[in-house]
Amino acid sequence: MTAMIEDPVTVIVQTRTRPGQEDAFGRWQARISAAVAEQPGFLEQSVMPPNPPAQPDWVILQRFGTQSGAVAWLRSERRQALVAEAQGLLAGLDDVHLVRDGVRGALPAPASAVIATRVRPGQEAAFRRWEQRIAAAQARAPGFQGYRFEPPVPGVQDDWLAVLRFDSEGSLQAWLESPERHALLNQSTAFTETFHTRIVRTGFDSWFAGNGTRQAPSAWKQNMVVIALLYPVVFLFGAMVQTPILMQYEGLPFWFALFIGNVVSVLLLARLVPWIGRLLAWWLTPGERTGWRRDAVGAGLMVGIYAICLLAFSQF
Repeated sequence: MTAMIEDPVTVIVQTRTRPGQEDAFGRWQARISAAVAEQPGFLEQSVMPPNPPAQPDWVILQRFGTQSGAVAWLRSERRQALVAEAQGLLAGLDDVHLVRDGVRGALPAPASAVIATRVRPGQEAAFRRWEQRIAAAQARAPGFQGYRFEPPVPGVQDDWLAVLRFDSEGSLQAWLESPERHALLNQSTAFTETFHTRIVRTGFDSWFAGNGTRQAPSAWKQNMVVIALLYPVVFLFGAMVQTPILMQYEGLPFWFALFIGNVVSVLLLARLVPWIGRLLAWWLTPGERTGWRRDAVGAGLMVGIYAICLLAFSQF
């Protein structure tokens, strides 16, 4: 008999820290990252720190080769002990969900919403029929990019889970606040007990939100700016901190030192990108002044920055 092949899954953890506990939570997260890296079946992890006000939560994605591997991690004594230690750092309970992976992972869009619904006992069939109606409606919404629907996992996840993916924060909010969606939610009260929604931003839009316009820059422009800042930040941190201090002096293993470097890089970029974005607003969000010449000048400036960095760092 052929054994059943399990698909990869992603554990989505969303949690919010108490004011003033961000640094302590970051240190705790480093410990749990080290623990999950040793778990059988673990593939990779992504950690997205908060970026208020649009993204107030920590979002941690832990990818496993099989659902059984992910469930074993969630139920493990080591994780339970670490989670118990973190309770004093958290504002309320964290959300933990399992999502079956596609090729690009669980949350590949710039803006996503994770919606957890508790269904009344015996009303599962009615809920599934309603879910098909709202799925059809949201698929017509502007900016819609994808939808996942996951049933409960006994002993791990009691809620029905929906993950909506949109091309921008504006498109996502427009659907969440639409009269059509609210009318459909009113129809579900007879067979649902509770539901709650948490927003996940996986793109760079929130870093460019302070440029005075609601419209985010084009994705290719965002990517060019992020690369222009990410490369020197990663290089300098690696050359001046990660290798000589964390690895050689402190004796940390490469995978742990690299994780710390990633966290530091994201935190620094969350400060640097909005500042650079305001300076480059003439190119990123030119409004009616847009044109190929302006785009070419901005792109050329980015390429020039790349060249300067490459030349300078080649001397190290």
